[in-house]
Amino acid sequence: MTRIATEQSSTWLDVDPWEAIQKEYQPTALVLDHFEHEINVAQRGIATEGGERKHVRIVLLAGADLIQTMSTPDVWSQDDLDHILGKYGVFIVERAGTDIDDALATLTPWRHNIWVIQQLIQNDVSSTKIRLFLKREMSVRYLVPAPVIKQYIEDHGLYEDDGASSSIHEKGREVPAEAAAGSSTSG
Repeated sequence: MTRIATEQSSTWLDVDPWEAIQKEYQPTALVLDHFEHEINVAQRGIATEGGERKHVRIVLLAGADLIQTMSTPDVWSQDDLDHILGKYGVFIVERAGTDIDDALATLTPWRHNIWVIQQLIQNDVSSTKIRLFLKREMSVRYLVPAPVIKQYIEDHGLYEDDGASSSIHEKGREVPAEAAAGSSTSG
C-alpha cells in the first residue's frame, strides 16, 4: 500500500518491502539494523549529486501513540529501548489524543536522540481509523490515495475479514459515507 501511495505522489520517498515480506514478526531494533546494513554497508550509503557515496543516519519515524507504549512498563525491553533510541533515535509525529509529555515521560535518557514533529494541521488519519471506517461501511475516499483503494485494498480483499468488504466493493464503486450509513438503517 505504501509503495502505491508514494510512487505517484513523491519523487524523494521510497518504500522497501523487507519487513512486510518476512514470515515472522520482526522487532523494531532488527528492522533498523537491517536498513543500516543495507543502506550504509551493502550500498555504501547514498549517492550525492556529485556521484560520491555518503553515509546516512537511520532514524525511526513513529506516531506519538507508538512512542507512548515505550513509556509503558513491560511493553519494550530496556535493551530494545537502548538500541532503538540510543543508536538510531526517533522522529515522533504528534497524534491527536496522545499527550506528548506523557509519551516521553520515561524516555529522558535518550532525549538528545528524540525529535518531535509538531502537528501544525490536525491530521489524525491512521491505519486503525481506516480499518474502523471500512468496518463501519464508511468511505475512505480522500483519506487514502485512490490508487491504494483500487490497486491494493480492493484487489487484495484487504479488511474483508473485518466485515468491511461491502463498503469498498458495492457494484465496483466506492460507497460514500452517507450512502453507507443510510444503507445500514431499516426503512
